Amino acid sequence: MTECKEPNACSIILRGASKDVLNEIERNLQDALGVARNVVVNPNLAPGGGALEMELACRLNEKAAQIEGAMQWPYKALAGALEVIPRTLAQNCGADVVRSLTELRAKHANSDGSGMMWGINGNTAKIADMAEADVWDPVSVKVQTFKTAIESAAMLLRIDDIVSGIKKDKAQAGRKAQDSEEEETFGDARDG
Repeated sequence: MTECKEPNACSIILRGASKDVLNEIERNLQDALGVARNVVVNPNLAPGGGALEMELACRLNEKAAQIEGAMQWPYKALAGALEVIPRTLAQNCGADVVRSLTELRAKHANSDGSGMMWGINGNTAKIADMAEADVWDPVSVKVQTFKTAIESAAMLLRIDDIVSGIKKDKAQAGRKAQDSEEEETFGDARDG
């Protein structure tokens, strides 16, 4: 593909030992082409290895410490959710998860941005500078991931508001609602 002179179209021939292996190779190729397309459309890159997520989590925890009362909990919850990415990377590469996350948090502790490039290198199972390790993620993928997560959370909250706002009558609620009115004790007549 790289040595073609004025290519208009290219054919990729895949070979595999079985149909399942061939299907897996095809899915991986489609994923790789999708990543290449995303980088061509938006060439901006972010440090990989969970570095961006850990940096955001540390900054959100700093912000939460400045807020009093219950209003700090959304910041802490989002920070905890973002830390799932480096934690999962550490688990998947066989690293000591607690030690790796502690070291990574220490690297990202300074709010001056000096530790922003530190993440988990999946090949060595150690934390490393992602710029030196040459581990990058497309920004378009990160933005889409954050958008999808926010939209999903908002949808769940809307559904929860709708469900919690509905109150059923005893007649419509069925046996379960009627049972909940009665006091439940162990060994009562309904247990046989």
